[in-house]
Amino acid sequence: MYEDLKYWYLRDHKLFRTLSFGQIKQLCIITGFKKAQKGEIIYFSSSDVPRIFLLKKGNIKIVAVDEEGNETIKDIIQKGDLFGELTLESDNQANEYAKVLSDDVVICSFLLSDFEDLLLRNPSLALSYTKFVGLKMKRIKNSYSNLISKDAKTRLKLFLKDWGESEGKRFGNKIVIENYLTQNDIAQIMCTSRQTATHLLNEMEASGVITYNRKEIIITDITNL
Repeated sequence: MYEDLKYWYLRDHKLFRTLSFGQIKQLCIITGFKKAQKGEIIYFSSSDVPRIFLLKKGNIKIVAVDEEGNETIKDIIQKGDLFGELTLESDNQANEYAKVLSDDVVICSFLLSDFEDLLLRNPSLALSYTKFVGLKMKRIKNSYSNLISKDAKTRLKLFLKDWGESEGKRFGNKIVIENYLTQNDIAQIMCTSRQTATHLLNEMEASGVITYNRKEIIITDITNL
């Protein structure tokens, strides 16, 4: 049954659409399959067995840890996204981990060596992968640029707008987001303190810009962000 699930997970992903039925079946042989629960840590950058992961279901956060032990959320991984050793090099200097945010997560993974071999044998897949990773790195770079050049309130507004547009359900100008992030998570994404994040969220709620609780965030009018 897992082989059938892996086939359809891979077949549905835009990265592998250039592969034939037979190539996808071969890919299933080298693909790991895992279900994980909220709070579970599923990846460390310091692992002795480097892997590339594909998220099929749920949400995951990538947390970077500096030399003083301070944690910052580097990225939020959504359905269909890749994470792990995306540069195809094992970086022993990096210090980050991946932690499950949602109640139910499904992940496919590849040994880095197996994935490199797959790219060598399939030039069209290698080109797709290069574009996929390039766009992801550009998004992360833009996120870091905002952290440097914008104040905390603007960063929060930009984050909520991006989150709402990518994952929220839209009803006219109103957007409803399923909230799987704690206030501390949001603070880490913004690179600010939890107290600051809480104050800004309360301020935005008091002014009617959002409605916030543990289960959902409602952006009352996306044009006001």
